[in-house]
Amino acid sequence: MISDSEGTILSLRNIKKSYGPIEVLHGIDLDVKAGEVVALLGENGAGKSTVSNVISGTVLPTSGEMMWRGAPYAPFNPREAIDAGVGMIHQELLLLPHLSIAENIFVGRYPTKAGAVDRKAMDERAEESLRRLGLNVSPRRLVEGLSTANQQLIEIAKALTLNARLLILDEPTAALGGEETTKLFEQIESLKADGVGIIYISHRLEEIKRIADRIVVMRDGVKVQEFASADVPVRTIVEAMVGRSLERMFPVIPMPKDETVLEVRKLKSPSGSFSDINFKVAKGEIFGIAGLVGAGRTELVRAIVGVDPISEGSILLNGKEIKLRTPQDAIRNGMVLVPEDRKLQGLVLPHTIAENIAYANMNTVAANGWMTAGRIKDFADVSITKFGVKGSGHQSADELSGGNQQKVVIAKWLARNPQVVVLDEPTRGIDVGARSAIYDIIVALAHEGVSVIVVSSDLEEVLGVSNRIMVMAQGKQSGILNRDAANDVSIIELATL
Repeated sequence: MISDSEGTILSLRNIKKSYGPIEVLHGIDLDVKAGEVVALLGENGAGKSTVSNVISGTVLPTSGEMMWRGAPYAPFNPREAIDAGVGMIHQELLLLPHLSIAENIFVGRYPTKAGAVDRKAMDERAEESLRRLGLNVSPRRLVEGLSTANQQLIEIAKALTLNARLLILDEPTAALGGEETTKLFEQIESLKADGVGIIYISHRLEEIKRIADRIVVMRDGVKVQEFASADVPVRTIVEAMVGRSLERMFPVIPMPKDETVLEVRKLKSPSGSFSDINFKVAKGEIFGIAGLVGAGRTELVRAIVGVDPISEGSILLNGKEIKLRTPQDAIRNGMVLVPEDRKLQGLVLPHTIAENIAYANMNTVAANGWMTAGRIKDFADVSITKFGVKGSGHQSADELSGGNQQKVVIAKWLARNPQVVVLDEPTRGIDVGARSAIYDIIVALAHEGVSVIVVSSDLEEVLGVSNRIMVMAQGKQSGILNRDAANDVSIIELATL
């Protein structure tokens, strides 16, 4: 048997996976050594998650062999994988909202004492894992109501308690800011020093260069390239992922008009998540909002479009104050929000693409009170074509890749021809090709004179698409930077005030 210290702990040979007549993995070979981070990269639909699910026992391969620490390995379910020492953090959050944080971390494996759940030990161990990630919250608090970023940290804390010898991290930093990402990387370095092997999936290529030892690139269910180190130009990695030369990621953004469309004056949240927020957005301007997790960015934009209440301040549209008591008030005034969680807040996943697009446009699709299948299809097809959604109107939304799901959410709101579009983490968890397409959509909106607000934890993104950037820290705006004065350093300085 191969021990952890002797090298390879996991080997995949000729792994294939088919769903009916469709083969989605075509003979994958992969090795992971003890104490190394292997970055598994590729566009959405490349097969990364399927490979991870095979290793973690969530999906059974159609054929092929796996070896784990020198012995045959074929987990029938995730429990068998965990018992063998293999843990996985899924991209999609799998927490139970009505249980406490500690209960979520140890669900299915509660520590016991004298035949009963040892809640004291469970809370202490959970608190230790949370502290390692810099999350200062009681383990007895319910998960319900926590931000997406904090829920992601809890998923990571859950994995840290598994004492696994191999961890698969699928987009672990997608909802995290710079400080949280740094703490996660510190934990990864500690795990590496203990001989834990790590498979790391991410669309943030700069962080791959920071954390990975080797890079494996997949495309269309095939392993197309392997780099012996992470010291590879980002452009080279991207071109391997997409199978073509990539000239640029961010399109040229237009100059905004002189006319102010949206103005926010002294806005304050009743919960204290933000206060004294003041800014203007011009016609055709892309206004970025940056800051660390917990800075109040999402809470702010939710309030601006009527999802959450405000206790003080005013919102002006085209120079006139508007009162927003519900999201419907904002929609009627031509303001729409593409939320940060497309699955929970943006789509009805079991329903079709066409139905999802129609739901936001009932006044058009069913103007006379009747909505027919044909009318839904005709209306949705226009948006599907316009925004390059890779799918047909009759497909279920949950069958789409993350990038195409995001395009559907964007398409349903842009079909209303709004004058203000707010996008909260518009490219979270989607591949480089889909990111580029969404940046093109954002810039096209600006060219059309739409005012766009982009909230993003990705500094490269917010710098790449914004005319101006407002930085938030601890619920306050710490500064607004013009494009020519904004860079990574200036934003981080303001975000940590």
